[in-house]
Amino acid sequence: MASSSSQNKPETINLNDTPSVMPEVWRPYFLSINGPVSVTDSVILNGETATAVAAGLCTPEDAKVLAGRTDPQIINESLALTIQCTATVSNMGRRLHVRNMEVKTLRSQVTILQRLLKESKKKVGEVKEENKRLKALVDSYADDLVIRSTEQSKTTNKLQK
Repeated sequence: MASSSSQNKPETINLNDTPSVMPEVWRPYFLSINGPVSVTDSVILNGETATAVAAGLCTPEDAKVLAGRTDPQIINESLALTIQCTATVSNMGRRLHVRNMEVKTLRSQVTILQRLLKESKKKVGEVKEENKRLKALVDSYADDLVIRSTEQSKTTNKLQK
């Protein structure tokens, strides 16, 4: 191992770095001791599945990069990646919690608005019924006034003769 200062510094992995040319498509192949990893297998609950998935995630290029690194460098980068992943998962959890709270708030607002809509529809129905009664009353008064006016006109005409 050379003692150059550039080799003593571990290369940091930039997870946001994108190549200028699209690389050849690589699809991971996960094979555990029990056979291919299926969608029902759990990385969290089964160490063999986790190992198979982790091994399948390393591309041939990753193997070349890792071959040139010392064990402490690999361990440090692995720890750094683990911390980044944990932070990402924690951040996603917080964001999901906030979204969940927003959904709960919106659901309660929807419930309140539905209740208000129901009450408003009931009031509109009551107002329509009252309008019908008032219209009938106005029509009755109008008819009564027409009859009285006609009678008064007849009486006035009789008195004038």
